[in-house]
Amino acid sequence: MPTLTEAAVRSQLQAVIDPEIHRPITDLDMVRSVAIEGGTVVVGIDLTTAGCPLRDTIVRDVRARVGELPGVTAVEVELGVMTDEQKSALRTKLRGGTPEPVIPFAQPGSLTRVYAVTSGKGGVGKSSVTANLAAAFAARGLKVGVVDADIYGFSIPRMLGVTTPPVKLDDMIVPPVAHGVKVISIGMFTAPGTPVIWRGPMLHRAVQQFLGDVFWGDLDILLLDLPPGTGDVAISVAQFLPNSEILVVTTPQVAAAEVAQRAGIISAQTRQHVAGVIENMSWLETPEGRLDVFGSGGGQQVATALSEGLGYDVPLLAQVPLDIALRAGGDEGTPVVLDAPDSPAARALLGVADLLASRARGLAGRHLGIVPR
Repeated sequence: MPTLTEAAVRSQLQAVIDPEIHRPITDLDMVRSVAIEGGTVVVGIDLTTAGCPLRDTIVRDVRARVGELPGVTAVEVELGVMTDEQKSALRTKLRGGTPEPVIPFAQPGSLTRVYAVTSGKGGVGKSSVTANLAAAFAARGLKVGVVDADIYGFSIPRMLGVTTPPVKLDDMIVPPVAHGVKVISIGMFTAPGTPVIWRGPMLHRAVQQFLGDVFWGDLDILLLDLPPGTGDVAISVAQFLPNSEILVVTTPQVAAAEVAQRAGIISAQTRQHVAGVIENMSWLETPEGRLDVFGSGGGQQVATALSEGLGYDVPLLAQVPLDIALRAGGDEGTPVVLDAPDSPAARALLGVADLLASRARGLAGRHLGIVPR
């Protein structure tokens, strides 16, 4: 019987294909180690992200391929996670060694104010807030762009009524425009009803392309609709756009508010500024008065906690009531701030747009044009 060697094991692992990137895991430097103890082979695999949805497929294929070798009696797979340096090297390899694209909003001379709209939990109306703020800014004559960075749960194209696809000019993508807002979303590149099953490097690259490969022109405001939580996309946005500010969306419910605090407190680590908190679904107007369907006080709780935790004032920008016109506008692709500007929800969101549009941009990171003599 031939001797079982590490080289033989690694040769077998070349046949294990990453189910997402479609390249051998050996080429992607995912094989951390190979140890042989008698007939037992222990393979160390570094995943690109801890929550890899296809980890079971990789483990199964590693066991199957290595188990084909003569003399193997057992295969153990020890999973780890790539470091930031490993992920960076992998992204460079996937790009074929080409340099990172230039992101105009991250340049020192950029005058675009960037807001990343985030939440702790899904279903709190983050995308509705993003779409309506974008439309409100555009209606005020500002040049506005929206990046639908919620890769798994994209909904911005429907909410803004985008009906035309982006146009590709060589290596540049020209985004479609709806209600005066330039929009880009992964939903414009996938078949209807098709889920997106991506991990760390692919998510990172998608955000990078949306920011660097899309022709945005000269924007006054860029909004990013982030997925809920503090995962890969939120971290990538902080890396690509260190001067971006965070808008935290929550509902009055205590459970949602507690999770939303974590979505805001990440800014202490990413060194972003939290511009404020928006409480959505605050109450329902009835003939008998206001009905607190989801409780009360969650938005102020988040604003107070973030102010104390971050060391500066984080305001509660608005309380947006439950409003059928808001829901209907999102389904029909016409934001409520345009279709029913006098409705309760529209007035609250228009107030937020007025506050954010009037804020002065700080000088941090900007080139002042002063040259010493």
